[in-house]
Amino acid sequence: MREFLLALVSDPFAVMNTIGLVAFALVGSSKAIREEFDLFGITIVGLAMAFAGGVTRDLLVARVPLALKSSSEIVLGFCGVLLAVALQLVLWSPDEHPVTLVADAIGLATFATTGAIVATEANMSAFGIVAIATVNAVGGGAFADILLDRAPFILFDDFYASCAVFGGTMYLLAGALGAGTSIAATVCALVTVTTRLVAVTRDWGVPTVQDLGLTER
Repeated sequence: MREFLLALVSDPFAVMNTIGLVAFALVGSSKAIREEFDLFGITIVGLAMAFAGGVTRDLLVARVPLALKSSSEIVLGFCGVLLAVALQLVLWSPDEHPVTLVADAIGLATFATTGAIVATEANMSAFGIVAIATVNAVGGGAFADILLDRAPFILFDDFYASCAVFGGTMYLLAGALGAGTSIAATVCALVTVTTRLVAVTRDWGVPTVQDLGLTER
């Protein structure tokens, strides 16, 4: 734990990015396994979920995507894919197992944090920081859903992207109050993952127009 905290202080982006890549590759691959994709398809969906959000983030701040510059990132993505396959051997319905649900929440939190860090370093506005944190967090999942031939679930019936918005906002507020990058990153990650896990546990969702009774009967 001491080594982890030291690493978090010295390079919060690297720590969060590493955790997020493995977690989201695991989640994406688990979804593909459920849909009975072959091994190639499982790998593609897993890597897409791990990297699509970060690639979009980097393009928005006008820099070469990190995934194209670092081979270690690809290795981390493959580790997540292998973990998903391993879970399939020992768990029943691993895509719905608490392990995968927690991994998804962790991936959401860590990628919201890395997005906020990159946006801050690129001197984005307050809106830009929250927006890029959110895009980084949910972009991979949305792209994976498209590959799975379904509407991105962040657009309906779930409290998901909102968690990243809250996390990015708290990162911004922590920085405004004088917190360093490491403290702000920790706050962002904790707020995002906690909100997501509570939302899953309590079955929170963003209301639709129909839920609000604003449609004609």
